[in-house]
Amino acid sequence: MSERPQPLKAVNRLFEGKEPWQIVTMTASSILAVLWASSLYNARETPTARLRKQFFRWLRQVPIVKRKIEEKMSEIQRDFRKDVAKRLAGTTIRRELPEKGLTAEQVAEEVRNLVNLGAYDWKNGSVSGAVYHLNEEISRVACDAYALTAYTNPLHSDVFPGINKMESEIVRMAINLFHGDDECCGTVTTGGTESILMACKAFRDFAYDKGISNPQIVVPSTVHSAFDKAAQYLGLSVKTVPVDPDTMCVDVDAVRRAISSRTCLIVGSAPNFPYGTMDDIQALSDLACEYEVPLHVDACLGGFVAAFMPDAGHHMPPFDFRLPGVASMSADTHKYGYAPKGTSVVLYRHAKYRHCQYTVTTEWPGGVYGSPTVNGSRAGGLIAACWATMVYVGKERYVQMTDEIITTARFIENELRKINGIFIYGKPATSVIAFGSKQFDIFKLAEAMHEKGWSLSALQFPSGLHISVTHAHTHPGVATRLIDDIRDAAARCMLASSEPCTGKMAIYGVAQEISDRSLVSDITKYFIDSMYYLPKPGDEDQ
Repeated sequence: MSERPQPLKAVNRLFEGKEPWQIVTMTASSILAVLWASSLYNARETPTARLRKQFFRWLRQVPIVKRKIEEKMSEIQRDFRKDVAKRLAGTTIRRELPEKGLTAEQVAEEVRNLVNLGAYDWKNGSVSGAVYHLNEEISRVACDAYALTAYTNPLHSDVFPGINKMESEIVRMAINLFHGDDECCGTVTTGGTESILMACKAFRDFAYDKGISNPQIVVPSTVHSAFDKAAQYLGLSVKTVPVDPDTMCVDVDAVRRAISSRTCLIVGSAPNFPYGTMDDIQALSDLACEYEVPLHVDACLGGFVAAFMPDAGHHMPPFDFRLPGVASMSADTHKYGYAPKGTSVVLYRHAKYRHCQYTVTTEWPGGVYGSPTVNGSRAGGLIAACWATMVYVGKERYVQMTDEIITTARFIENELRKINGIFIYGKPATSVIAFGSKQFDIFKLAEAMHEKGWSLSALQFPSGLHISVTHAHTHPGVATRLIDDIRDAAARCMLASSEPCTGKMAIYGVAQEISDRSLVSDITKYFIDSMYYLPKPGDEDQ
């Protein structure tokens, strides 16, 4: 008889002389310890984050703490609703269908009135991002195309083959802009969030096919929050790596250290939303090739500017399919592609990745069902409007508008650098300029700019503001007015630098200091609730 292996001898010695109940207890304990360790390794959150959440969950059950939190949350909810009631004052609140339908003229008049509600003059470039052009010709072409195709649905390709053709052409035109070859492919989505969600779904399933049961994505801290949304929807783990505090670009060495056998995707931004800086996509591509992991380049915000910058005479390093490690990209046609809101593209180097994006059901009584994106039925009108915009604007005009945007952005950046008390975060790569202050609360400046009619985006960790320059800001006098107003607001903030920030912008500063991030989450949920709130008679009294 062959001799027992050494590991078995060790096990026998461990249990030698033990009672049966002791053997059972030791075995069960060992199994539970292994399962616990495995759960920590496979969990979406780190053990520290989970313990932190559990601590605050317990703390919020302490009666006095619970009561104080409920009181404050009720006050916040009332404030949000008051804001909505103020914005909707004087409008007709419709809770039921009208007994008799309105006339077309009445409908149009009410829509015009509702579009003009709000505190910001977005039609004159007073908003960061949001509205990316004000050209009436482009809008008319897009809207006419939408009107012709509003009731089409590309899910029924046999009924609407022309819509499928337009979608295919949008994808192919985008691939060519980003230097893809004939093997590259993609789909049109409803926006950057869905493009990112689809990329994460594709590489999650691709990882499953390779035998990775607990896939993880590795992202910079500045990456768009849509990646966290994708992780929540898809059950992915997220490994967040820091950015360099000076350049605000991802620490490539930290990405290297974060890559593991679980990694299904690494991500770089071109540029990122908060600071407008571009990660070193070349270095990330090298890592992707070295470790044989896919790299997704998120160009949702500035992709359709970055693609035209070289032809417009502005420097832009390679960030697209020219780099061998780039497996996929996302870019929003409804931003600097100037299409109406509701379209983006997600692109892949190989069809095998796009196949993992699809959802297919083969056992449904309704038949075999397959769809390329989240939605089943899709708005053919949006695809047509996007296609019409792209072919109407054309490359020459895209290059011209890009030059106007980047020239304006550089002017704003240079002028901001001259303002006392303000500094620029990193080096803006395309159209986003982020700035902060070490001498006063930057959110005080945001509040002052709000009083002047400007809407700037607030940033946290670290505190800052950004302006996403659009073609609306290239109109005569807009950029100069912005700089003059910031200069005046900064001077006022410098004189009152010791005074705390008040008003709505103070929430951003306070939110960063709340250790229990679930409270910030709850506040945000109440804010979202308020977006669906319709005031009723008597609500103000309550």
